[in-house]
Amino acid sequence: MLEFRTQGFNGYAVKYSPFFDSRIAVASAANFGLVGNGRLYILGLTAKGIVAEKWFDTQDSLYDLCWSESHENQCVVATGDGSIKLFDVGLDEFPIQSWQEHKREVFAVHWNLVAKDTFCSSSWDGTIKVWSPTRPDSLLTIPTHSCTYSTSFSPHSPSILSSVSSDSHLRIFDLRTPSSASNHLTCSIPLHTPPSIQSQQRPMSSPAIPPSEALTHDWNKYRSPVITAAGVDRLIRSFDIRSPAQGPVAVLSGHEYAVRKVAWSPHVSDVLLSASYDMTCRVWTDGSTMGADGGGGSGFQQQHQEEDIRMRMQGGMGDPLAFGGGRELGRMGRHTEFVMGVDWCLFGAEGWCASVGWDERLLVWDVRAIMGQ
Repeated sequence: MLEFRTQGFNGYAVKYSPFFDSRIAVASAANFGLVGNGRLYILGLTAKGIVAEKWFDTQDSLYDLCWSESHENQCVVATGDGSIKLFDVGLDEFPIQSWQEHKREVFAVHWNLVAKDTFCSSSWDGTIKVWSPTRPDSLLTIPTHSCTYSTSFSPHSPSILSSVSSDSHLRIFDLRTPSSASNHLTCSIPLHTPPSIQSQQRPMSSPAIPPSEALTHDWNKYRSPVITAAGVDRLIRSFDIRSPAQGPVAVLSGHEYAVRKVAWSPHVSDVLLSASYDMTCRVWTDGSTMGADGGGGSGFQQQHQEEDIRMRMQGGMGDPLAFGGGRELGRMGRHTEFVMGVDWCLFGAEGWCASVGWDERLLVWDVRAIMGQ
């Protein structure tokens, strides 16, 4: 496990570069993001450990970031003063572009992984905006009418984006639809909807869960209709947007406090990571590959399947809130404060990831090392 100290700044988000396996960016804030400056760290993984290649200070806290998919040196950050800034690692001090349209804190930014020429942002002002790095104004504004903590383009389509908000809803927007048609809204899913039990062998229905704020979500990288969300109620739910009325197809239970971040594996279709206020990062399977042939595949997949078999043989009904056959495969508890962000490395050996928290630490670690713990 590698470690880097973000001295005086509490981590909020971490992203591996999509171009370099040795470059990581961290968005951070002084005084836990309540008041004070922000700092964007550009870090390099070297034979001597993690080193700071560059950093950029901002006047307000940084809550999220994303790498450009079209320029290897550019990075967008979301700030507490409502602005969005684009930095170039090859230049010093100042952002090369800044946008100021949101009326409240910007809490999420995400680059379009398919078209690669736009990105989106969401804010506490109840809007989602779509931007081009070459345009001074936003291309589109979509109202959500509630504090929107997370927004993301689908990794399978350049025109579909999603969001989760404080009103406990997951929303899907299709930008190909007319704007007059509910502002591109095609689907709105109440996250607290209980799962359908018609295809599950359960002795009773799941307990009712009241609505609560949703803080994070992510699209599955291999199954295009599957999207996962989590938040204050500590549950991680996966939905199939082809059948929004059926409720979640999987519910993962185990975190002791709110789930701050979820991230699907770029290598394995049923594995995801979560980061929580309970100071742990956990790796899960959603149960979608149960019964699949375990032959072949990568070492990570085989280890995951072996761990899943071991857990299943231990038996028991488990948590009554859990649903769909998924389970925790392992946890990392080295952080000593809220864990705010986690991300997978796209390159090299499957299983490497990075996490940041309010303990002023970035940790780089191997998921395979914590399976079964």
